[in-house]
Amino acid sequence: MRILYPENEPYAIHQFKRDGHQVFVEECGNPSGVPVVFLHGGPGSGCRAYHRSFFNPEKYRIILVDQRGAGRSVPRGEVFGNTTADLIRDLEYIRRALRIERWLLFGGSWGATLALLYAQRHPVKVLGLVLRAAFLARQRDLEWFVGSGVERIYPEQWAQFMESIPEPERNRSLPYLYSCLTGDDELAQRRAARTWALWSGQVIVGEEFDPSELNEHVSSEEVDQARIELHYAVNRYFIPENIILEQCGRIRHLPAILIHGRRDLTCPVESSFCLYKRLPNSELRILPNAGHIASGEEMTDALVAAADEMAERFAS
Repeated sequence: MRILYPENEPYAIHQFKRDGHQVFVEECGNPSGVPVVFLHGGPGSGCRAYHRSFFNPEKYRIILVDQRGAGRSVPRGEVFGNTTADLIRDLEYIRRALRIERWLLFGGSWGATLALLYAQRHPVKVLGLVLRAAFLARQRDLEWFVGSGVERIYPEQWAQFMESIPEPERNRSLPYLYSCLTGDDELAQRRAARTWALWSGQVIVGEEFDPSELNEHVSSEEVDQARIELHYAVNRYFIPENIILEQCGRIRHLPAILIHGRRDLTCPVESSFCLYKRLPNSELRILPNAGHIASGEEMTDALVAAADEMAERFAS
């Protein structure tokens, strides 16, 4: 059973100016190691210190990127100039700025979405992919989360979610919440962020979610994260329907390890299975007891093992 590698600190920090945004990037591990870029989820969640520890610091040059408006990138929560195409361009800019020829893409949930889209746009710049809880950003995936799917698993929490939204707006819950989050009423912003956090937290964390642990006073950081997440959701993630599966031919040669928890209610395992059927050089590893989040013994073991395997494959 593999565990996280010991904590390690960045040896370099960058702040790249991009279209009115300042994108925060850190590097740690071995400057001469296999380049790997960690792509966080959300959208809007940002990177965490423990994300460095999925990788052997002796074998990897570890690059963590806080996407536009997220984490330590500023202005935090900014939706202007913040689209999927912008994020893909940022990644290619960062790769060039860091003088990396090719890198491994490691992402979960929305991070897996971004990894797939970047790889399909720049396949010759990619060594391979490690994807957790792949999210294909189809209409059916969004509807599963809010509309015709997981609310059957948590009907009580869904009812509470609906009751938090004015009745005339309940058939357009996400646009309504997004309008609150982008409006001038600070109280409405915080209420919307809390409403979203209560529902999304239940789905993402599952049975271990404790709503009482959410602070009554919603922080500005929580508002910012909800704004970014819903900005992408209401805009259908700024990509055509089913484009990821349709473009899999561009990356069919790349090695990929697809890791998915069987108990994932945020991104059902069907998404990774669809990818597996389209990517002949992929391996699908379904974890019977794992859910969505990148924690727990089973998930940690699988992610660290996948990173270790890729390091051995690409180490010079």
